[in-house]
Amino acid sequence: MLTLPIVQPEAVAPAKPRKPDWLRVKLPVGREYANVRRLVDEHKLHTICESGNCPNMGECWGAGTATFMILGNICTRSCSFCAVATGRPTEYDTDEPRRVAEAIQLMGVKHAVITSVNRDELKDRGASIWHETVVRIKQLSPETTIETLIPDVKANWEALDLMIAGGQEVVSHNVETVGSLYRLVRPQAKYDRSLEQIRRTKAAGKRTKSGIMLGLGETPEEMYQAMDDLVANGLDILTLGQYLQPTKRHLEVAEFIHPDLFAHYREEGLRRGLKYVESGPLVRSSYHAERHVNVPI
Repeated sequence: MLTLPIVQPEAVAPAKPRKPDWLRVKLPVGREYANVRRLVDEHKLHTICESGNCPNMGECWGAGTATFMILGNICTRSCSFCAVATGRPTEYDTDEPRRVAEAIQLMGVKHAVITSVNRDELKDRGASIWHETVVRIKQLSPETTIETLIPDVKANWEALDLMIAGGQEVVSHNVETVGSLYRLVRPQAKYDRSLEQIRRTKAAGKRTKSGIMLGLGETPEEMYQAMDDLVANGLDILTLGQYLQPTKRHLEVAEFIHPDLFAHYREEGLRRGLKYVESGPLVRSSYHAERHVNVPI
């Protein structure tokens, strides 16, 4: 009698979710886009548009606007979602505030967004550069409104006070995800510490803003809790967008969130007390940022 060997079926890895049609974006083209890129290159500036692989770069740069990243392009953190390079920064350019301000003046930017990498190795977390950058922009372009998207200061509240004291209209700090996913997504950050940073910013009389990426494995209940936490800590404006894996080394997308659910989260956020919610698959922190300066404090 012929005995056939028992063949175990090969384990089949779960299929990765396919990128849906609503996440398709146009390649950046056009005269205005080319002009912004030329100015950024000439002034040796870093933009989060490029470093963060933002899907809206074509739209925003095509409108003659950009989000500038100060304090270099190497971050001391190693967040598992972010495309910005991680390492030991060597760049500390005290002339950067002047160059950023002059570039914004040349571009005729009406609303500027400034962000930065984390500089945990600096005693003041880079706060002096932050403050001078905002002051210089206001000096050269007094009609330009400013949003500063600031990093986690690791509870250095003196540094926070200096960062937000330059005269900017909006101060943003992204919590990025729900509390249960912090160890996975932001291993060197703390959810409660980011909430406290927002609370202290609001207590200083600032217009507060934050952002969350969806599709990392969060549940609707966790999203509702995060919204409640943010409202309880004084948040005014919230942006919600789809997480997109920047490289194979980064976290994979757990789920592509349907636009209808983004619309639902927007309504829920407003119902729970947020003053403004920008919610959609391609929304990023700086998307339609010029609209946020009109949100009442």
